[in-house]
Amino acid sequence: MSDNKEHTAVKPGLVNKIQAGDLVAPKTLTTIKGQPTQWPDPERLVHLQFRRFAGCPFCNMHMRAMTLRHAELASAGIREVVIFHSSEASMQPFQGDAPFDVISDPEKKLYQEFGVEKSLRALMDPRAIAAAIKGGARKMKTANPDKGESPLGLPADFLIAPDGSVVACKYGVHAYDQWSVDDVLTLARGFHARASTRSEPAPSPAPKSAAAH
Repeated sequence: MSDNKEHTAVKPGLVNKIQAGDLVAPKTLTTIKGQPTQWPDPERLVHLQFRRFAGCPFCNMHMRAMTLRHAELASAGIREVVIFHSSEASMQPFQGDAPFDVISDPEKKLYQEFGVEKSLRALMDPRAIAAAIKGGARKMKTANPDKGESPLGLPADFLIAPDGSVVACKYGVHAYDQWSVDDVLTLARGFHARASTRSEPAPSPAPKSAAAH
């Protein structure tokens, strides 16, 4: 469970900037493989990622890193759910083999609900350019945005507890500004450590010593 603090419910349909401690509405969706997925998960943390368009090289570099360490994430009690603002047809060649839940949201309804925006800085930021060069983006399979897709989208990350509260979140300021796998694992360890501490029984008070006669 999350830390003891007052939770603020996130209202669907409004542009929100989510904060740690907010409550997200339960949701059940269908992945691009036709399987149901939901958040919150009663038994695991959900790492909800908002990516850009299906052929985005930055997104697919990150997806590759997540795929390589998927077993490690699962062992840490984390379930990955990744959202793209592309059609299912556009996503299949790029994300169709992902070992985690991937969702198509071409109308950007979820992006609006979680306050995920776009910016000219998405591609112009030197840090994004440096990440693309270092990560070998030019060697990866890519595609230009389809009609209705924006190359200016920004990524975002949310870690959702089993009770629906947001453990932590990050709104990226450029196209490759997201949590790394190590970041997600560190956040999960912190959450589980706090949960374990809260579940331990309080120590019994020490008996009072007998008064001297």
